[in-house]
Amino acid sequence: MSQKLLKHPENNDIPRIFVAATRQNEGKTTTCLGLYGALQNYFNRVGYIKPIGQRFVDIKGLQIDEDSLLLDSIYNVNVPIQAMSPVAIHPTFTRRYLTGEENYEILVDTICRAFDRAAYEKDVVIIEGSGHAGVGAVCNLSNAQVAKMLGAQAILVSSGGIGRPVDEIALNKSLFDKYGVPVVGAILNKVLPDKMDVVRDYAGRGLKNLGIPLLGVLPIQPRLKAPNMGQIVEELKADWLLGKENGAKNRVEEVTVGAMSAKGIIEHIKPGRLIITPGDRDDIILSAAATEGLSEGNPVSGLLLTHDIMPHPRLMEMLSKTEIPVAICKMDSYTTASKIHSMTVKTQPHDTDKIPIIKKLATDYVDLDRMTKLLKTIPYDDAFPA
Repeated sequence: MSQKLLKHPENNDIPRIFVAATRQNEGKTTTCLGLYGALQNYFNRVGYIKPIGQRFVDIKGLQIDEDSLLLDSIYNVNVPIQAMSPVAIHPTFTRRYLTGEENYEILVDTICRAFDRAAYEKDVVIIEGSGHAGVGAVCNLSNAQVAKMLGAQAILVSSGGIGRPVDEIALNKSLFDKYGVPVVGAILNKVLPDKMDVVRDYAGRGLKNLGIPLLGVLPIQPRLKAPNMGQIVEELKADWLLGKENGAKNRVEEVTVGAMSAKGIIEHIKPGRLIITPGDRDDIILSAAATEGLSEGNPVSGLLLTHDIMPHPRLMEMLSKTEIPVAICKMDSYTTASKIHSMTVKTQPHDTDKIPIIKKLATDYVDLDRMTKLLKTIPYDDAFPA
């Protein structure tokens, strides 16, 4: 049934790239965003689909993957959003599948029809996977199986290094090989700038031994990892006291725990800095409030009060006259700082400062000429196992 659904002449001759990662949070979505923009310089009409999503929002009764929404908000793909995000894995999905409440044939039908719509009148399609090659195998819809189903070639994304990424790419390649999906290249992400030449050389040699071209080495971009105040407040389940409307988008690039004297905190008060301090440290709070006029814009990105201690009312009055956003949480300062440090920061549609960086990454650091030459069309008749 699935093979018939996909056999449409208008979609039968376009290359499609399945982008998978070797593990979670390796930068797969960032890579897809960058590749989409970069490929517009090579193809007139670029398509996109994320067949199976795990993080979704409700849009008019439809469960739509967040990454699909993000890409569409940036590029305006001009495809119905449900065609870019056909299947959402909700918390009980696996149990429902294993008990027969979710039907495999219907899922395949849904994915294939969505792909056909997403690929209509396109010259190339980016298919974003969900994690590593085996994710979804419990439902017979692993990344490798979906890539095979859609007649795609795979590009694997891994974080920087030499031994570990090559090992993990080899492991993922083995599953794609099992289903006959060609792995046409790899991209190494989040590489320290001073290590890029070494990684490109030695990891490139290791990948060459696997028969996989190294298509790109992307330098780590600190701003892409930096959360904004709104994301931090949400992660900590904190409460806003002041400045939510204008301060939620403030980017936090550094965090300082105000455990020193007021004199010591002065050198830490600078744009892009979040100050974490108990609400009864009047000296630190006063120092932050008093330095606003000494710098252009906000002296700090925000002030986060811990232990659920409210400052003195007069201090709150002073803070209300500044542009410093203030939030409060129940945890101690150390726990708060640790949770912020371990946050996984996803790019959001309103992260307008990050989008140009993401677009530039693929253009500057991926060998797009080589990549586009490697792309071939896999005939639909070969896309499905007998």
